[in-house]
Amino acid sequence: MDKIDYRILKIIQNDASISNRDLARQLDMAPSGVRERVKKLESSGIIEKYEVRINAKKVGLDITTFIHVETNEKVGQNNVGCELAKISGVQEVHLVAGEYCYFIKSRVKDTAAHNQLMKRMGEVEGVKNARTTMVLETLKECVDLDF
Repeated sequence: MDKIDYRILKIIQNDASISNRDLARQLDMAPSGVRERVKKLESSGIIEKYEVRINAKKVGLDITTFIHVETNEKVGQNNVGCELAKISGVQEVHLVAGEYCYFIKSRVKDTAAHNQLMKRMGEVEGVKNARTTMVLETLKECVDLDF
């Protein structure tokens, strides 16, 4: 990767719907050269996929929580985490070091939906304990990488 590739990534992560022509214009390059670079970034796995960011509250998902989950898995296993990731409302599952095994981000409609989510988590074999932190207000949330 060179400086141009990094510039491409910065522009695309800010606006994934940018046309190849507009991207080339910003980089002062030929569209064919830019398209070739983007294809290489995609095929190498640096660009994994393009996504649309939806405002959760505007579609009725008013509650965001972070859940610490303790399991009885052996160190290094992630079978429970893979099962937790399948539960509706779970957005992120991270295997972590420390007192708990997984750190989970969820978005749900209301407290009743959160209660259902917790019940589903409790049904996963190997889940031992969970602790929830409810978000009151989000001051910053982004997926952009700063490189």
